[in-house]
Amino acid sequence: MKNSVAFLFLLLLQIGNLHAQRTDKALEKKIHAAIAEFQGEFAFYSKHLKQHKEVAINADELYPTASVVKIPILVGVFQKIANGELRLDQQLTYRDSRAYGGSGIMQFYKDSTQTDLATLIGLMLSYSDNVTSIWCQELAGGGLAINPIMESLDLKYTKVNSRTAGREEDWKKYGWGQTTAREMSQLLEKIRLGKVISPQYSDKMYRFLKNQFYNGRSLSQFPAEINCISKTGSLEDVRTETVLVNAPHGDFVFTLLTKNNKDQSWDNTNEAEILTRKIANIIWNHYEENYTPYPPVN
Repeated sequence: MKNSVAFLFLLLLQIGNLHAQRTDKALEKKIHAAIAEFQGEFAFYSKHLKQHKEVAINADELYPTASVVKIPILVGVFQKIANGELRLDQQLTYRDSRAYGGSGIMQFYKDSTQTDLATLIGLMLSYSDNVTSIWCQELAGGGLAINPIMESLDLKYTKVNSRTAGREEDWKKYGWGQTTAREMSQLLEKIRLGKVISPQYSDKMYRFLKNQFYNGRSLSQFPAEINCISKTGSLEDVRTETVLVNAPHGDFVFTLLTKNNKDQSWDNTNEAEILTRKIANIIWNHYEENYTPYPPVN
């Protein structure tokens, strides 16, 4: 009897090990080579969901989210929808007092324009619209409501700092939000697997995240027919991006975070943006070399 129990225990342990994460040494080597001369601080995490392989470089260090914080805001809004407090077709009225500047379209709306919550979410994610993002954050209950949701998802370092009581010092240091490369990748993975709020609401969030106007970074390195969900973020000395790719040989997810970047330019020759494209190119060709290999990025 004891031998049978011991055998069963070892069998279960072996099965568990089959699904344990393993470092993808070959990919890790390629990423380290790519970032060797980068003039800034860098954090990275990737995971191939089917192969159970990962690469983690400073993956648990805190970095500014920039506009990537709009994904936790999205989750906060959908939690309110699930609670019956909001509806996607809920009618709203834009007031020009909400104009904020920066990226986005709604700041150019006329005062008293009628809109709805689905439009706010679409603009927040597709065009990284700051007006609708702040509005969605408000409708979600702000950081005081969103941050506990992140904690419930075991994302204890991912926080909304802006307009959140008690997080003033974090806001000064990290800006609108803060996260780690590992946690932001995990959030996309959880949405992909239907584990955020419910499969129904995860599915709807996934659909919103597919529509990206700013597709010149990582998304430019994947064939157009390949489905992805993603979000970019930009500040003067910060570039961030998180992506999950429905690739032919299995989904993979990765997050690249940078800060204190020397190059603070605002065009596509920015060093961090070039690096982002290069890394996306490396990952695609690493896992999909038999599908449509892309040439080295310029």
